[in-house]
Amino acid sequence: MEHLSRVPKDRIAVLIGKGGQTRKMIEDSCGGTLTIDSQTGDVSIVWDEEVDPIKKMKIPDVINAIGRGLAPRRAIQLIEDEMFLRIYDIREWVGRQPKQTKRMRGRLIGTNGRIRTLIEEFSNCEIAIYGSTVVVIGDRDGLELAAPAIEGILRGSEHGTVLFGLEKDRKRQRLKSKNLDTFQERGKLSTDSFESMVPGLSEARRKRRNEDSILPHSEKEKQEITNLVEDESILFEEE
Repeated sequence: MEHLSRVPKDRIAVLIGKGGQTRKMIEDSCGGTLTIDSQTGDVSIVWDEEVDPIKKMKIPDVINAIGRGLAPRRAIQLIEDEMFLRIYDIREWVGRQPKQTKRMRGRLIGTNGRIRTLIEEFSNCEIAIYGSTVVVIGDRDGLELAAPAIEGILRGSEHGTVLFGLEKDRKRQRLKSKNLDTFQERGKLSTDSFESMVPGLSEARRKRRNEDSILPHSEKEKQEITNLVEDESILFEEE
């Protein structure tokens, strides 16, 4: 049995789910059997015989995300190879005074959740703010957008400044992606147009590849081809 994590007691019921549905969903996704201690919040797992090592590595992130306030059906995305987790401790930015932590939670959420929603929409990430922690999940590009915005607010930057920077970063990221796609497309067109300028070039290349595939490459293959079978002989005659 492998220990995965410890979740707050008020998140144990969420991790188990109604009738154990959430626990079963996680077990089916990762390939193992969870054990959840209702007294301590410790979560352990017994793995099936054949388990994807990536899932073994990422399942603690799923448990941690649920334990820190993220909905299970959102957290289970972390099983995917391209999804990642980042957790911020608000106390590391504002100190351990409860009033400061509460104030910063309010700044991160915004009126009616507007700030959190905007960061999620701009970055395509999922964000949960629970207690003194901020949980963010997303792909690499999304985290690259969300992280500076969240850290900016934690440092005390104004919402307008943060959102303006987030929008600029997203435009820059999209432009970079567009330029890369254009470069790859031009490279493909360049190759195709060169072959179209030389009649028969494509066919000649294909034939050459076929010939290379049947020619012997190693000394052993060459020897096998030149060896005679038992009923074969070579006769030399003078003209």
